[in-house]
Amino acid sequence: MPDFVAERHTREELTALQDDRLEETVAHAYENVPFYRDAMDELDIGPDDIDGIDDIHKLPMTTKDDFRTEYPTGLFAVDDSDITRIHASSGTTGKPKIVGYTQSDLDVWARAMARSLAAAGIEPGDTVQNAYGYGLFTGGLGFHDGIEELGATVIPTGGGNTARQLTMLEDLESDALACTPSYCLYLADFADERGIDPRDLPVSTVVIGAEPFTDPMRAEIEQALDVTAIDVYGLSEVMGPGVAIECADAQDGLHVWEDHFYPEVVDPQTGEPVETGEEGELVITSLTKEALPVLRYRTGDITHLYEEECSCGRTAVRMGNITGRTDDLLIVRGVNVYASQIEEVMVGIDGVAPHYRLDLRRDGTLDTMEITVESHPQSDLSTDALCGEITGRLDEQLNVSPDGIEVVEPGGLERTEVGKVKRVFDHR
Repeated sequence: MPDFVAERHTREELTALQDDRLEETVAHAYENVPFYRDAMDELDIGPDDIDGIDDIHKLPMTTKDDFRTEYPTGLFAVDDSDITRIHASSGTTGKPKIVGYTQSDLDVWARAMARSLAAAGIEPGDTVQNAYGYGLFTGGLGFHDGIEELGATVIPTGGGNTARQLTMLEDLESDALACTPSYCLYLADFADERGIDPRDLPVSTVVIGAEPFTDPMRAEIEQALDVTAIDVYGLSEVMGPGVAIECADAQDGLHVWEDHFYPEVVDPQTGEPVETGEEGELVITSLTKEALPVLRYRTGDITHLYEEECSCGRTAVRMGNITGRTDDLLIVRGVNVYASQIEEVMVGIDGVAPHYRLDLRRDGTLDTMEITVESHPQSDLSTDALCGEITGRLDEQLNVSPDGIEVVEPGGLERTEVGKVKRVFDHR
C-alpha cells in the first residue's frame, strides 16, 4: 500500500530521513557507477564528505549529455541480472536516455504514483482510464502500476483510438482520465463532433502531464469537460510520472515527494542555488533508487519552490507550474521568451482556442517568429481584431512582437491522438 505518512512529516523528520537516504545514495553511486566515482574524485570528494542534505551542493551535477555519453547503461549501479524493467525517453533530439529499474525501484514508483493519485482525489474503488502510451515511455506503465497499488480499477486503453476511448468512458463510467493536456482537448472536440456533450461524460478528474500545462489551458479543459484538472510531474531520468503532483484540495503548486526526490532550484547560467521562491532550473537528486541513482540532475525545467504548508495539510515543498525549459528558450531579436509564456498569453485571450504553432526562422542575423492560432468556436472577433489583440498582449506582457500572425478556423491546426504535441517548429 502507498506510504502516506511521509506526506505530513515535520520538516525535522523529513530532513533526518533525507540525510540518511542521501548518504546511502551517494555511497551506492560512488561504489557502483564509474561515472560518479570519476566525477567525485575530480572534485576531491568522497562519500565520507557527505553528512546529509546540507552537503548536497558539494556533489557533481548530472546532465542529459551525461546520459547520452554513458549510453546505453553506463549509469546503471546494479548488474543486468538485477534489472527488472527498462524504459527510455523519446530520443527526439538524439539517442534515447535509457533508464533501468530493480523490483524495489518499481515498488517505490508504484507507491509514489499511488500517493500522487490519492492527492489528486482518486480513491480506492474508482475507475481510472489510462490514456498514456504503454511501452518504453514511462507514462503508461507508471500510471498503471500506481492505479493498481492504490486499489483503484485501471482501464489500460493507452494512447490513441479516440472512438474507443470515448466508448470506454461512457460505457464503463470512468471516474478519472489520465492523459496529456493536448489529448484531453482533442477528446473533448472529438466527442462534440459526434454530438456528445463532453460535459456529460462521467469522468470528474483528469490527471494531466507530459506536456507544458498553463492555468489558461487548465481552465479550458475544466470548462470543456466539467472536470477537475490536476497537473502531475515526472521525468524518465529520475523515475517517471509521480515525482510531484498538485492536490485536488488546493490546486496550488505541485507537492514534491521529498522523501524520494530532493529538489533544488539553481541559476540556469551559473548552476548556483537561488533563494527559495526565486525562479530557476529544477535540479533533482534521487534518494531511494537502486538501479539508476541520479545525483543533482539538471532537468532543464524552469520553476520555483515554496515551503508554506498547503491547506491540504501536506508538508512537502511545492513547485510552481513549469514556465519553460532551458533548452526551449526562444531568443527573438534579443528578447528571451519561453513558448509556454506565449501560450499563456494567447490562451488567455477569449477569442483564441488553446491550439497554436510557432515557426522560428532566421532572416540574415535576425530571428523571426510567426504565430498560427485557431479562433475559438464561440469567438465573434474578426481576424484583424484578433491579430491586433494578440499583438498588443504579447507586446505588453512579454515585450515580444511577432513577425506574422495567421488565424485559422477552429480545427485548422493538426491534432494528435498519440504522443506529445509539437507546437514549436524551429527552422533556423
